[in-house]
Amino acid sequence: MAAQTGLAAAPAFENRSDVSAFPQVPLSAEAAPFTPLGTDGWQLSSQSDAERHFSRCATKLRALRAESSQLREELNLLFDQLLSENYNTSFDPNINIRPEDVCSLLKHTSFLVPLSQEHLVIKLCQLVHHLLNQLKVIMDEMTLDVLLNYTARALKVCSTWTHSGILLALSTIVYGNGPQCHQHLNDLLGEDGVLLLYSSPSQPDMELRRVALTCMANICLRIPGQPPLDDQYRSVCFSAFLKTLHSPKPANTDQLFYCMVIQAALKGLQCCLSGGKWKFGGGEELGSVLAALKRLMFQGAPGVNVEWLAVLYPAPLPQYEGLKTTETPKLAEPPTDVAVPGKVSGNKKRKSRGKGKKTGKEESRGDDGEEDDGEVVPLSQKTGVREGGRGEGESSSKMSAPSFYPAWKQNTSDSEFSDPEGTAQGKLRLNHGRVRQGALHCLLAVVKGVEKRTLYGYWSSFIPDAPIGGTPPLTLLTIILKDPSPKVRACALQVLSAMLDGSRQFLAVAEDTASPRTSYTPFSFSLATAIRELHRTLSLALLAETSPQTLTQVIKCLAYLVANAPYQRLRPGLLSPLWKQMRPYMRHRDVNVRVSVLTLYGALVTTQAPLPEVQLLLRQPESSGGGSFTPQDSALSWRQRDGSTPTQRSSQTHSPHLLRTPGEDDNASPWLMQLCLSLVTQPREDQSDSEGGTGGAVALEPSPVRLEALQVLSHLVRGYICLVQAFLCEIGQVSTRCLGETDPSIQLHGAKLLEELGTGIIQQYRAENNVPESSRVPVSQVVQFWSEVLSGPLNTALQNDQHPTLQTSACDTLSSILPQAFAQLPEKTQLMCITVLLGLTYSENYLVKTAAVRALGVYILFPCLREDVMFVADTANTILAALDDRSLNVRAKAAWSLGNLTDTLIVNMESVGVDFQEELSDMLLLKMLQAATRASADKDKVKCNAVRALGNLLHFLRQSQMTRSVFQRPLEDAVLALVKTVQSVATMKVRWNACYALGNAFRNPALPLDSAPWSPDAFSALCNVVTSCKNFKVRIKSAAALAVPTQRSCYGDTERFICVWRSLAKALENSEDTNDFLEYRYSASLRHTLSQALLHLLRLSQSEDMPTLAASLSGEEGRGIKERLIVYLRAEERGEGTEGDKDTVGDSFNPQQRITGVHQTLIRLKELKAEGEGQRQQESSKEVVIGFLDDLLKTCEESQELKSNISSCSVEFQKTL
Repeated sequence: MAAQTGLAAAPAFENRSDVSAFPQVPLSAEAAPFTPLGTDGWQLSSQSDAERHFSRCATKLRALRAESSQLREELNLLFDQLLSENYNTSFDPNINIRPEDVCSLLKHTSFLVPLSQEHLVIKLCQLVHHLLNQLKVIMDEMTLDVLLNYTARALKVCSTWTHSGILLALSTIVYGNGPQCHQHLNDLLGEDGVLLLYSSPSQPDMELRRVALTCMANICLRIPGQPPLDDQYRSVCFSAFLKTLHSPKPANTDQLFYCMVIQAALKGLQCCLSGGKWKFGGGEELGSVLAALKRLMFQGAPGVNVEWLAVLYPAPLPQYEGLKTTETPKLAEPPTDVAVPGKVSGNKKRKSRGKGKKTGKEESRGDDGEEDDGEVVPLSQKTGVREGGRGEGESSSKMSAPSFYPAWKQNTSDSEFSDPEGTAQGKLRLNHGRVRQGALHCLLAVVKGVEKRTLYGYWSSFIPDAPIGGTPPLTLLTIILKDPSPKVRACALQVLSAMLDGSRQFLAVAEDTASPRTSYTPFSFSLATAIRELHRTLSLALLAETSPQTLTQVIKCLAYLVANAPYQRLRPGLLSPLWKQMRPYMRHRDVNVRVSVLTLYGALVTTQAPLPEVQLLLRQPESSGGGSFTPQDSALSWRQRDGSTPTQRSSQTHSPHLLRTPGEDDNASPWLMQLCLSLVTQPREDQSDSEGGTGGAVALEPSPVRLEALQVLSHLVRGYICLVQAFLCEIGQVSTRCLGETDPSIQLHGAKLLEELGTGIIQQYRAENNVPESSRVPVSQVVQFWSEVLSGPLNTALQNDQHPTLQTSACDTLSSILPQAFAQLPEKTQLMCITVLLGLTYSENYLVKTAAVRALGVYILFPCLREDVMFVADTANTILAALDDRSLNVRAKAAWSLGNLTDTLIVNMESVGVDFQEELSDMLLLKMLQAATRASADKDKVKCNAVRALGNLLHFLRQSQMTRSVFQRPLEDAVLALVKTVQSVATMKVRWNACYALGNAFRNPALPLDSAPWSPDAFSALCNVVTSCKNFKVRIKSAAALAVPTQRSCYGDTERFICVWRSLAKALENSEDTNDFLEYRYSASLRHTLSQALLHLLRLSQSEDMPTLAASLSGEEGRGIKERLIVYLRAEERGEGTEGDKDTVGDSFNPQQRITGVHQTLIRLKELKAEGEGQRQQESSKEVVIGFLDDLLKTCEESQELKSNISSCSVEFQKTL
């Protein structure tokens, strides 16, 4: 398996005797012309030279035998020849050496080299590392086992001086193969394992320690698709890595070598943490890891002399994070200030990278040897913020601590140190940067692996919560602002983005709209301050960043912040500066930067939309928001190069003008909308150097920019339809143009934009949104819009079988037509929509079929279509066919559409009457009933809507149909399916839909509730659920269903009636008993529904029910019922149900109407005559019930009178004042 790059002492090229430096080329007129091979060096051999060289050496090696007298000399020569060849594919991509040949060679060679010949053992180990690493060989199990056995025995037999080279080979062998090495893991990682011995902080040989840690890291590395390392050994490695990170630098040890050891430990820790959840102990271990990583995040940072903690604890006090104090216990750690280190020992000296020294004006922030952006930026621009200036009008005195900006960066003199010292310092600086980068990679793995609610306690250690004066705390924001390496800054931004991602629930607590109390600072205010500090710091980073890659990360991090921060709870003003600051970056030459800016704008118009501050920003004309000057402006715009005078360039640099669009002078048009429209449709004015030219041809923006612009338009339409509805035609034309292009991604986003437009218009016309008619898009304009769209390329997209995703999106677009507008479309257009959707339900692609079935489920609710019996029948047959599809998604949407279709049947039954019922085929109804019954036994995604359809169908059936023999068995099966679902362990949504469906069925007066064989099971299931279900919404639905029958006979005999009464009474008594706080919020709605149901039973009760009712109401149970009924009658408790759930809210009667209903019940009971046996007992029991109701009414009336008196007194008192 290929391994990480390690140190291998390979002979120089000039030692090779079998390959000439340059192949001989004969001089001839027919010779091919000279062609340079590139700037990265000469290619020393043809594409087959390396393969021929390997094959020749391998053949010689395989011919060798252990008993040969010249074995040692021949092995030495062949090893040198193999090690001298460069097999790296980056050097020669055409090298194609078979892995099995390499494995065969290494296996055979390992049998030839005895462990007593230690110099040959070292060369063999170098060869193993050389071949496996450069050729990226994946070993078979036999080769892995042979090489593992050889290196394991070598570690036991050979001298200590060889162990560094042996471990290097071992690290290459075990790379990603940790789980397959189980036979040797105990020897390597056991209590006295060799890797634990050599990786110990007490090991004096730093190179041996580094290679041992690298070997452990490669053992822990998990390759995708392979099982992870056993937790036992992973924990052992984790402890070793953590111990290394916390150990101080040994005395007399070169800082450079110590950095390399720390890098190996960080790489190992990252391998342990990646790809899974945290499994390494509790808070103490997590705090220890975070403390080590925080310290190493600032490794080599100049001017940082901090007392670091050994463990971080959740929500630490600010003083624990301060600068050096005498009270804080110090973890043993040498100073990490950058200084000229001691000379590197002779045998460890590295070659110079060959870069000449730069003057101060030539240096960039990428001058750590890792990255050079190639953009020359004046040093004064770069250091103005980096050297401690807070920017944005803040005084530089706030950064009174020693500057974090490196001294080597500030110095512009070439005579400060000699060349060897400068080279050594550059190497140390490079390795310090790698340590910081590795620490941040590990921190990113921790953030992804630890549960977010656990990590929130440590936020204050990495994110400041106050822009206090004096010395700022050392956090991720310090690195983002001041680290000299763009790669390190980018890593810090990735960590911060990961912390912000998904933090909406945590940040929702933040609030600073009111002034904080003086005695203490609430947590909500501290969190709001942290959000403001993040905005301020990231804005500074935006101004100062020169690396395009890191600049992209800054903008993405801002997008995560905007997407998760609760701006409706914060003082306005955070988004306006950011909005204006981002505008110049839409001219940036780097495509990724422009895409990330659009992503940020998408987040701005998505977060808590519609947000008043964003609405104001959208309404501002393009010329009113002056963009901030940025240091990158000198090299920012690819549009404003050659062809502009210096004066023009200066004015363009400092102005926020972006793309010229036809409507940019129109104050009513949102600037962002016009920008996105122009990015999608208008040709580029110029092209960046990095994007190449097109020979003068008209070129649009790159595809990623156009796609993101379409995405922003979709977000804008979804959240701020009121601002863009005046430009409906323009947006429709852009969408239509996109659908007509050849790029499937552009077509898809164009269809998505049309769908968002249609959905936004539908939302305006929903009654619950209360949008005034004057603020809606006129129906005539909507009709015109859809007429143009449907006559354009959308129809082509619907029939494009080559791109099923586009067909799916086009179906969703058809389903977003406003019903009122659909009714006014031409008949042929309506017919086209219906015909296409019906045809697409037979598509072989399940995504297309799902979307088409869903669209039909939307159309069936249209008033202009639902009364068309032929359309209803066609849709029903299509849905029935889809219910038998093998795809779960298709069946789920088919069940949803069937639920909508049966909703339409109920609406038609109430509005049209019996005529519609008689016109619909009995056999079609029977098929729907049977299909819904079968679907109720499917997965929960199907079942939840199948039971809804069953309830509607049972409600819709007529007496003449139910008496037919062909319906009787399916009818019974349907009810029993509902009963079974109510009692099942399915998801709560399925169960409450089943309860609602039973209640819906009970509304059918033709249903024989009193005599049907399934009736006892139905009532028993509802009674059981109303008393025992943990979910209060299911209880509410079941109680509402039990109160549906309007005749006493529907409840059956006295025993069943009293069972229902007792169940409701018990449920009322236990209506506050729950261990789930989320359920408690529904308790008021539950009591409301139960009280209504009990009064409903009293209103229907007969004389034979009185004895049991009297027994219930006269005891302790009766007093509890009375208290709850008083609350209900007074309307003192507002029922709170699910949004859009009519049955959980209860009735709409006011208190007086409820009391009137009890009066009517009382009058009816007084007139009730006892019949049959036990008349005396019935009469006496009736008096008890009447007395209960009298007391109930008296209490309520007294309460109302008291309230009236209090109100009168209050009015009189106000008059006297």
